[in-house]
Amino acid sequence: STSRNHAVWLHEYLQDFPDKKDELRYVLCSIFPETRDSEFTWQDYQARVNNELVAILGNFVNRVVVLIHKYFDGEIPFDSFKRSNEEEDFALAKISNIFFEVQKRIEEFQFRDALSKTMELARIGNKYLADKEPWKMDKETQKKEIGRILLFSINIVVIISIMSYPFLPNTAIKIRKILNVNSKLHWPKMFSFPMVQLLEGHQINPPELLFQKIDDETIEAQTEKLGRK
Repeated sequence: STSRNHAVWLHEYLQDFPDKKDELRYVLCSIFPETRDSEFTWQDYQARVNNELVAILGNFVNRVVVLIHKYFDGEIPFDSFKRSNEEEDFALAKISNIFFEVQKRIEEFQFRDALSKTMELARIGNKYLADKEPWKMDKETQKKEIGRILLFSINIVVIISIMSYPFLPNTAIKIRKILNVNSKLHWPKMFSFPMVQLLEGHQINPPELLFQKIDDETIEAQTEKLGRK
């Protein structure tokens, strides 16, 4: 109730969370009132940041970058992307469909659905890595296979950096800096199939956490602050 000054004011949020602008963008877009009223709660904010941004998107990007540094000293391992199984063909088809679905939703001002579709990319990447488990492979005898898996994964990260830009601009630019590529993003011109490729020998930067978990004490403080208004 703004008439009773019972609200989360933007300037106060930015004072308390100066480095979490994209987190607020994400949560508000996730509950965007396109067809009905929506409600912001600090508990929902915490759940979406921790369970989605941290556990899904941030975890996937960080895991891929860490593995490339571990096995290849941060260098892209191959000069071309070669698909060799139906699993990756299927994943590419899903990625292609998601891209055009997101573009369509944005054009129709259905931003909540567009954001949800974008997050599917990170879920695809997480599932792919979990299924392949390159960290369990032998570094000496299976290095080529590890490289193929990580190349596929890092190119999903490239696509995420492009598709997330309308919703998470600061995060998208941070991902591009980790990838050591141009941070200027242009939606349609930078996407091509089968994949957007990083060339062999391209050096990516060390991993950096994209998001941090919101602890219970922080949420309790904000809830108490809201109750005092």
